[in-house]
Amino acid sequence: MKRFSSSKCVSFLTTERTPHPENIHISSLPPSIPIDQEPTHGEGDMAQGKAVETTQTQRGAPSVFPEGQNGGTDVSSTYFHHKVPIPDDDSQMWFSFRKLWAFTGPGFLMSIAYLDPGNIESDLQSGAKAGFKLLWVLLGATIIGLLLQRLAARLGVVTGMHLAEVCNRQYPTVPRIVLWLMVELAIIGSDMQEVIGCAIAFNLLSSGRIPLWGGVLITIIDTFVFLFLDKYGLRKLEAFFGVLITIMAITFGYEYVTVRPDQGELLKGMFMPYCEGCGPVQLEQAVGIVGAVIMPHNIYLHSALVKSRQIDRSSKKELKEANKYFFIESTIALFLSFLINVFVVAVFAEAVYGRTNIEVHDICNATGILHLDLFPLNNETLQVDIYKGGVVLGCIFGPAALYIWAVGILAAGQSSTMTGTYSGQFVMEGFLNLRWSRFSRVLLTRSIAITPTLLVAIFQDVTHLTGMNDFLNVLQSMQLPFALIPILTFTSLSSLMSEFANGLFWKIGGGVVILLVCCINMYFVVIYVTSLNSVWLYVLAACLCIAYLGFVGYLTWLCLIALGVSCLDVTCRVRDDTTVLIEQQPEFDS
Repeated sequence: MKRFSSSKCVSFLTTERTPHPENIHISSLPPSIPIDQEPTHGEGDMAQGKAVETTQTQRGAPSVFPEGQNGGTDVSSTYFHHKVPIPDDDSQMWFSFRKLWAFTGPGFLMSIAYLDPGNIESDLQSGAKAGFKLLWVLLGATIIGLLLQRLAARLGVVTGMHLAEVCNRQYPTVPRIVLWLMVELAIIGSDMQEVIGCAIAFNLLSSGRIPLWGGVLITIIDTFVFLFLDKYGLRKLEAFFGVLITIMAITFGYEYVTVRPDQGELLKGMFMPYCEGCGPVQLEQAVGIVGAVIMPHNIYLHSALVKSRQIDRSSKKELKEANKYFFIESTIALFLSFLINVFVVAVFAEAVYGRTNIEVHDICNATGILHLDLFPLNNETLQVDIYKGGVVLGCIFGPAALYIWAVGILAAGQSSTMTGTYSGQFVMEGFLNLRWSRFSRVLLTRSIAITPTLLVAIFQDVTHLTGMNDFLNVLQSMQLPFALIPILTFTSLSSLMSEFANGLFWKIGGGVVILLVCCINMYFVVIYVTSLNSVWLYVLAACLCIAYLGFVGYLTWLCLIALGVSCLDVTCRVRDDTTVLIEQQPEFDS
């Protein structure tokens, strides 16, 4: 006779929606039954028996998610119409270059977010305001980003779902919708930065013949063209992104070699965590570096991209192998992106740091470079952005430096625009179960991003256009908790990740890192708000902050329960499992 345990607890995060085959919780599925398959009559009793056995002995084991069976739809198939096979190479016991090559791709697409125009502007301002003194902050932020990307990749590999899909299955409806809106805001903000970067690049390459609003319109067209490159195959698409990264490495590397920065000062700034003589300006820039490097939508993107490889999720050996190679690939990709960022910081630390407006004005006047109006005749410290930075390089090192700089910015903007669109597609499909065409998705996000950018480009000058980057960096900083908290929450659940769940070290370390990053970015937001000098804006910011902190506190509360702080779970005090995000199954015995 079957009986239910008297202490059955249902997670407060379990949604009240009508169950859908794609929305069934992982722990309630028998490993042998695919999500999109119904058992045959002959298999029904066997499946039911396996379900009971799974509940009793394998609760939380990773489910097998067969891709492509009986018309099953994988979110990644929106762009990736096939999965890359992993070769068998048993001759190599621990490491195989053939397997590493097969896993190479998602990490490099993810690393493009570390090279978008917003990051490039943060790099050049870091060099111009602090010289080489903040390189250690860039190194630390990149390492933190790598650790967070590791969690994102593990979630996608082990569960077969990306972060947006997991949020959709575990959070209640209202928090899920709010979370989706916050991530969409981050994607739109990043998209606007990339459009601005491309428009400025077109303007510089044409010597001003293409106006800024014309560059914005060109960006609309070329994005649609490039997004259909995946028709030629996944590996060719990844190769195209590799070409764009190579262009950035060559162009910014050329600037580095041309400027020839002091290598001793560079190494000192990179490995000595100290900023001699730094003040509020340098502190604000250090905070800006962290906010620019760690981008929220990139966590969602990476957890989806890893699904493009053929992995047997019923095999622990293959799961461990996939996690290992994805981490190695991500390390290589982020190391290359770090080098490119160092090139930019070093160039402007050597060429711009400590210079005044009148000094640069005289240099540009002597070389015959246009845009003298960018440099007022005063002795104030030179302030640079993506546009003005290219002009300064042209004045000091010749026109070739200006045009090569513009090519690098264009490559950064184009590559980031495409990966941003992929992020938006994965997020929308995961949170809302919407299957939009690429054209519809690009049209929506591109319209939202381009409308304010186009208006500023038409009615304002380039100074106002590049000045939007400060606001957009603040916007993305505020969205960081909505990626970092969920990824730590779900990768810490043994009922979701089984033996691949975060251990004590990763739980504590991840929690400290996320707390540090969120505090740094909130400080960045406070600095920006206090500079507005408007009472009404202060009141509006205060109201928004109350709602914002309340939602962040809610997500943090759930995360702490998932990390094992069960005393915070007011919904069920008595439970065998400390996790609260997966519905606990009733216990049966005969």
